[in-house]
Amino acid sequence: MRGEAMTCRDAIAVLADFLEHTLSPELLASFEAHLADCAPCRAYLATYRKTVALTGRAEGIEMPPEMRARLRSLLLDALAREGGPA
Repeated sequence: MRGEAMTCRDAIAVLADFLEHTLSPELLASFEAHLADCAPCRAYLATYRKTVALTGRAEGIEMPPEMRARLRSLLLDALAREGGPA
């Protein structure tokens, strides 16, 4: 991805790292540039944050890494099937 614009697929792949503040400065800049131009990804981020906030209040349990990976894969597959932004 170096030197290329971040795609929606790329943004979804790094979303958890973004929320955990573990992205490199270069990836963070690319992610933020993508969000500036992509309303669907901004909406997805808002939904993801809301879901995390709601589930955090309800259970106080962090999503297991395996479940997070499965959810990410499911969302990427759904995006590909719908022919959404790549």
